[in-house]
Amino acid sequence: MVLWVFGYGSLLWKAGFEYDERMIGYIKDYRRVFHQASTDHRGTPEYPGRVVTLEAKEGEVTWGAAYRVSGHDNEKLVLSYLDLREQEYDQKSYVNLYTADSSETPALCNVLVYIGSSEISRNKFWAGPAPLEVMAEQIARAVGPSGPNYEYLFLLEKSLRELGMLHLISLLFT
Repeated sequence: MVLWVFGYGSLLWKAGFEYDERMIGYIKDYRRVFHQASTDHRGTPEYPGRVVTLEAKEGEVTWGAAYRVSGHDNEKLVLSYLDLREQEYDQKSYVNLYTADSSETPALCNVLVYIGSSEISRNKFWAGPAPLEVMAEQIARAVGPSGPNYEYLFLLEKSLRELGMLHLISLLFT
């Protein structure tokens, strides 16, 4: 059995686990938004940071990277690690991954992705949309165990540039 995990935020620059292959691609009908609060990595319970999550949006695509993990023991290890790391995300979904060469037919099916849903009853870390100035101040000031929240933003921007997704930078806060 083989596990594929899709990363669209910090997994792009810091997988944190061993993987066999990394495939660049996108998922359909989702957009990346800074609507998830972070109290365990890029903020604190007293002053949460903001990190990205996915929002369902028909016709949109989200570029990222899928990581292949093989071997039953490795899969269990990675899932345990990710369940802890991504604990502020309340939903695990399975999506299809497309590449620049496979826009009609998925390159991969059943790729695991962690999502922070907008259902406040299920996701106490949902920060939701806010004016750009409010989000910018929150990201500029928040600091957590993994470092300053602004560093997360800069590393995400750098990762998108490295993926050739420069045109997506302006969409991060829309």
